[in-house]
Amino acid sequence: MEISEIIPHIEALIFASDKALNANDVTELINNAFGFLEERITLDQVESALNGIQEKYATEFYPFELKQSGGGWQFLTKPTFHTTIAQLNGDKFLKRLSNAALESLAIIAYKQPITKGEVEAIRGVNSDYSIQKLLEKELIVISGRNELLPGKPLVYSTSKNFMDYFGINSTDDLPKIKEVLAEQIVEATVIKPEDFTDHSVMDEVANASDEGGDLPGNDLSADDQEDA
Repeated sequence: MEISEIIPHIEALIFASDKALNANDVTELINNAFGFLEERITLDQVESALNGIQEKYATEFYPFELKQSGGGWQFLTKPTFHTTIAQLNGDKFLKRLSNAALESLAIIAYKQPITKGEVEAIRGVNSDYSIQKLLEKELIVISGRNELLPGKPLVYSTSKNFMDYFGINSTDDLPKIKEVLAEQIVEATVIKPEDFTDHSVMDEVANASDEGGDLPGNDLSADDQEDA
């Protein structure tokens, strides 16, 4: 079967699915649908079809796109239409996470699996409420217990809903800490003599320094300088 023939079936599967489908899921479902065929659809064919579908919906003509999010492929509306579709879901859709919840979520995302005590040690404050809210929103899950710590406390990890919420396919897509910090570094300004267009000023500064005199433009009296 040609790739062009399976593309509509792949689109239908992804559109109808209530969860993200990865390439292996799609391959299995397509082969189940066309079980009567002697030649099975391969994973390479499905991946080529997915790339073609993604390219098709990337054009400005469509308000949605095919994107890898939540561990698989999904049809998602483009960011341009966020305000428009937000009206369908009211305040629940528009409500943002609090700063406390975002702090806790960021720590869990980068340090997972992690206990509540470890989150609190990093934040320096009690995190019961924020972790409870993250659990209610299904952005994190209880992924087990830390057998090495006293009391074997629960450990938390991010969920598939977390990936959907932030539009990423896996935690590997999170920005690296070094990259985030690099954006905040401000380099010192290096001033070179050739950067000055008025070289006479530079000459006066050099002469004044050699002779122990006042710098040009310094018209303050001794008293004024002391007050300054």
